[in-house]
Amino acid sequence: MVGPRAIGRLLLALAALEVVGITMSAAIPPKSAPSPAEAIGSLEALPPGLRRAFTPLGDFAPLPEPGPGDWLAHHPEPGQTFDAFLRSARHRPDARRQRLYLLPLGDFVPGHSPALARLREFTAAFFGLEAEVLPALDPAASALPGRRNPYDGHAQLDAHAILGLLERRLPADGFALLGLTMVDLYPDPAWNFVFGLASPAERVGVFSFARYDPAFYGEARSQDTGKLLLQRSCKVLAHETGHLFGLEHCVFYRCLMNGSNHLAESDARPLHLCPVCLRKLQESVGFDPTARERHLLGFARRVGVDDEARWLERRLEHLGSAPD
Repeated sequence: MVGPRAIGRLLLALAALEVVGITMSAAIPPKSAPSPAEAIGSLEALPPGLRRAFTPLGDFAPLPEPGPGDWLAHHPEPGQTFDAFLRSARHRPDARRQRLYLLPLGDFVPGHSPALARLREFTAAFFGLEAEVLPALDPAASALPGRRNPYDGHAQLDAHAILGLLERRLPADGFALLGLTMVDLYPDPAWNFVFGLASPAERVGVFSFARYDPAFYGEARSQDTGKLLLQRSCKVLAHETGHLFGLEHCVFYRCLMNGSNHLAESDARPLHLCPVCLRKLQESVGFDPTARERHLLGFARRVGVDDEARWLERRLEHLGSAPD
């Protein structure tokens, strides 16, 4: 008999296959979703600063109709409103568990991997919590099972086994422990690969950045590869960690929490949250949204993510806080 935890992880494995490119014989009509205003919920009782932070103010693009191969064409989702989020069973940081830990699994070679210091910096700014990189673990020394992908021959690690390891290593003051690796992952012998796997019940997740490097597919690297790899890695790290906070996929705006069925769709996601998802995360963490945007702007400028930096500058101006 399959227990509830195993079932939950299987569902999370399916959710984590957002960018694998699952093919189906026919598109499924998406379910009707609440309007964006309904999804944001009433703002009347909030202080003026929060009301403005959760008001679109023309800064967020609507989510276009899905194409034949896109996520919503095959995974119809009605969308999680803020009120539904409040009613959901979820974890939230508290006085004892309020840090995010990043655990490298294997090597992160400079020039061939996103810089761990940058991932830590982004994680802290995005979630408004302290983040720390733990000493790296050698997958072989940790006896983590693996295999060679039967289709392309790349080395892979068993994502489920990694989750078990992370559960045992979650620090007492950690809200979540996030395993990061440049080795490809698989969730089950019958599956090709998975970009990430998470267990919200245990507050752990593992994410591979291997397939975000053009060299994985035999393509030549360019001078922009490092920036592209960091940006893609930040997106999947924040998206999947958002699920650990109870955020479901967004269907209301172009948003980091949009589902994705292939790499092009993942690349099309912005590096920011829409007002619906931002309100959910802020309710869990309690950060100042304007201060958060300023921290993210500093990060975007330092790493050269110019499109996101320009968006954050406009957003801060609309929030009445001109950027430096």
